[in-house]
Amino acid sequence: MTLRVQGKLNPAIDAGASIGCLRGGFSPKRTHNEASGRPALTTTRAAAPYRKIPLMDLADILSPDAIIPSLDVTCKKQALSELSVKAAELTKLEQRDIFDALLQRERLGSTGLGRGIAIPHVKFKALTNIVCMFARLAKPIPFDSQDDQDVDLIFLLLAPEHASGDHLKALARISRLVREPATLEQLRSAKDADTLRRFLTSTAASHAA
Repeated sequence: MTLRVQGKLNPAIDAGASIGCLRGGFSPKRTHNEASGRPALTTTRAAAPYRKIPLMDLADILSPDAIIPSLDVTCKKQALSELSVKAAELTKLEQRDIFDALLQRERLGSTGLGRGIAIPHVKFKALTNIVCMFARLAKPIPFDSQDDQDVDLIFLLLAPEHASGDHLKALARISRLVREPATLEQLRSAKDADTLRRFLTSTAASHAA
């Protein structure tokens, strides 16, 4: 009996989740048996439809204390250091552990997406829920972004080690939010942290509708 798996893995889902999506029954298919001259049955496993990842509500992971309306830094390393200090206050993790993890993640490849946006993201075994931070920089800084444009808007995501699904949902939410030029303009012109959070959470909700 020959088993063939058909279908492609969804690149938006990590390998473990993708493999879990390959499910479905066996459907018989007749082929020619050369030894007996009679038709023989083989099976083809049908792949399940791609599973769309639900988007996460930013209001659930972005607390009022997690927004920095004007972060005065001059380089990527300093920005990550300052963000890790605030993240340590919010999560009770060690600041040095957060900073080292962020640096290590950046060595794998810049989290600067382009158009002035960066989304540094790391995982920690000690965390039990996802934490999101947002910082608007006082002035743009080099971030090794894909388009070589300096960054002035940073979303920081800290996730539990085994929360790959929720991690992807949070990344998808932020990516969808910042793809609109009008959204970026509002984020750069909002006057304070309260205005920023109201805009971030209300805009995210309207995008999910």
